[in-house]
Amino acid sequence: ISDVGMPGKDGYQFIREVRSLMAADGGHIPAIALTAFARSEDRTRAMLAGYQVHMSKPIEPHELLATIASLAGRMKRAD
Repeated sequence: ISDVGMPGKDGYQFIREVRSLMAADGGHIPAIALTAFARSEDRTRAMLAGYQVHMSKPIEPHELLATIASLAGRMKRAD
C-alpha cells in the first residue's frame, strides 16, 4: 500500500522501482495506490506505473480490507 503523493520520490517512481526487481526480491508483490487524485487519468497513470488497484481518498476501512483480501486471494491462486 503506497500513497502516491509522497514527497521526494512519488509513489509512481516507487512502484516502478519495485516492479524492476526480480520476483524473488519482491518485484511481483501486490500493490495498492492510495491517493487524493480521483480522475480517470490518475487511475490510468497508477495502473501503467505498476499498481494493481487505485483507491482514492477518503477510503472506508472495510473497502481497504476487502481490497487487500482480494489481492491476497489472487496471489494464492497464482502460486
